[in-house]
Amino acid sequence: MTATADDHAGNVVPIRPAGADPASAAALAAFTAHLERCALAANTVTAYRRQALTYRDWLAGHAAAHADAFVDLVGAEAAVTAWRRHLLAGGASPATVNQALAAVTLLYEHGPGLRLAVKRARVPKPGAPDALTRAQENAVRWAADRRGPRDDALIALLLSTGARAEECQRLTVADVPITARSGTARLHGKGDEVRTVPLPLPARERLTAWLLARTELLVTQPALAEATGEGLWSGQRGRLTVDGVTDVVRATGQAAGLPGLRPHRLRHTYATRLREAGADHAQIQALLGQASIESTARYFRASPAEVADLIDRALDY
Repeated sequence: MTATADDHAGNVVPIRPAGADPASAAALAAFTAHLERCALAANTVTAYRRQALTYRDWLAGHAAAHADAFVDLVGAEAAVTAWRRHLLAGGASPATVNQALAAVTLLYEHGPGLRLAVKRARVPKPGAPDALTRAQENAVRWAADRRGPRDDALIALLLSTGARAEECQRLTVADVPITARSGTARLHGKGDEVRTVPLPLPARERLTAWLLARTELLVTQPALAEATGEGLWSGQRGRLTVDGVTDVVRATGQAAGLPGLRPHRLRHTYATRLREAGADHAQIQALLGQASIESTARYFRASPAEVADLIDRALDY
């Protein structure tokens, strides 16, 4: 009698074990051990881990095309190059892509011991920052107001202080003392740098509304109050994370017709408004907490619209 395919089904031996690929799991373990030993900033370590896990998950979904991703250098570079194309096609910025490639390069170096030579994404030369227009800023503020007091206050703070996402997330209630006539935000920046930024009246009003709503929320939910601690922003499970801050900005931007909005664009908008109001290099540098005056100088490069307006006014016959 002729044997059928079903007769041999029990003799099939899977080429790869179920679950995570052992090669990628071993590489991640070695990569994590390296990150724990090296002297990188905590935010960098977190970002590198996240990027490495993202690569692993993408690779799991493309295992058939990149079965040799952890076998040899050729297979590894082919897989990482394909992932690079995937990130760029998905709209990731060149800086984000290059951070991801740096993380995965370390993953391979300290995992299978492979030194990759994958082309980095081209980062455009810094020019005039991509600030929101007045109409876009108003749309963002309106959308934030409709999302409730927490998101309204968070967006107002980012637009009124130029805080980085990490600085916004680290804020405690004590960091935003507000009175009837004044208010400030104490921002904990890179390294040990701390700066105090004045809060304009609209931001103070929105923060006051959120602080009242926050108190009522945490009084009724003791477990959430314990998980949030003194953190200014509470999420569903406790203190809002950096990713949570970014998610608020992204969702608000989506509602305002600006998909892909990120906290850094609100920082650019803040600095641009200061420059438009007459602030000088040193003032903007101090308020942004920037170490280099060269970084601040970008805000003094006229945008194409400003150049066109200048030409129209200067050559108005």
